[in-house]
Amino acid sequence: MKYILLFLLIPLGCFAKAQHPNTLSAHYINGQAQGTTYSIKYYAAEQISKQSIDSILMEIDNSMSIYKQNSKISSFNHPKTRKVKMDQHMKAVIDASFKTYGLTDGYFDITVMPLVNLWGFGTKEYINNPTEEAIKKTKSVVGMKYLSVKKDYLIKKKKGVSIDVNGIAQGYTVDILGDYLNSKDINNYIIELGGEIITKGTKPGGDFIVEIQSPTALNYKIKLKDKAITTSGSYEKRRLVEGNYVSHHIDPKTGSPIESTTLSVTVIANSAFVADALDNYLMFLSPKKAVQFVEDKTDVEVYIVYVENNKLKELQSSGFNNYIYK
Repeated sequence: MKYILLFLLIPLGCFAKAQHPNTLSAHYINGQAQGTTYSIKYYAAEQISKQSIDSILMEIDNSMSIYKQNSKISSFNHPKTRKVKMDQHMKAVIDASFKTYGLTDGYFDITVMPLVNLWGFGTKEYINNPTEEAIKKTKSVVGMKYLSVKKDYLIKKKKGVSIDVNGIAQGYTVDILGDYLNSKDINNYIIELGGEIITKGTKPGGDFIVEIQSPTALNYKIKLKDKAITTSGSYEKRRLVEGNYVSHHIDPKTGSPIESTTLSVTVIANSAFVADALDNYLMFLSPKKAVQFVEDKTDVEVYIVYVENNKLKELQSSGFNNYIYK
């Protein structure tokens, strides 16, 4: 689940730069898409239309929304469908999903959708927790080994396989909106969709500032320039069952919700696409292993909130402190 990162207008001192936003007009576009809201603030001499933004969002929805019956991904998920021809958006996300699947030792798995539905966190209403038999049966159609790509076609290798790319699609969408603004020679902006954020350039007075909403009392203010930030967590979207909280993050290997001390993971990266994929995966790791994983990566930082001995604790990668506004 994603948590909104708040926009704050806090001056940080001027940066000398061609076509600085101080000399340009501020423009805003807000709306709804992908079951959530979006907000764009940019600095430019001329405006772009809200219609152009909504057109891009609709195009992506028609490709990958599991809530639209006629989307390409819904067509693929139909029990009688064996393959679909992907458009550019679906192909980009599917290709990235295969790479992320390998990078994360199979924990990032877009075929986990049947298990998510089984536990009542997907498109189907929760009734009760599934039996071990039901979990075992559903796991038999989970695994990216049951998918293949041939040219522009996504193919099922096994009947009953279905996919959900929500764990990466919103990050992808934010990046695509950024690409669109880039194509219009807009060099200073901040884009947010469902809590996923990307920035480019600066605002009047300095870098863009966002605030991480975490389960701790301390909400960090983060300064960003040409970076993306996303957050994934379990402390809001969960269910209390027989005295225990059940997370919406489902382990594709066990078929059950993950058991983790981690409450939230915030990732800073060069693209929202990368940050979105990693914040989900890092929920599966212990806080220390998650930080170790990030330390081996270039241009990625992480901030983690977790529970230890009934106390909230924080852990972050070595470079994360460089982004904290003080």
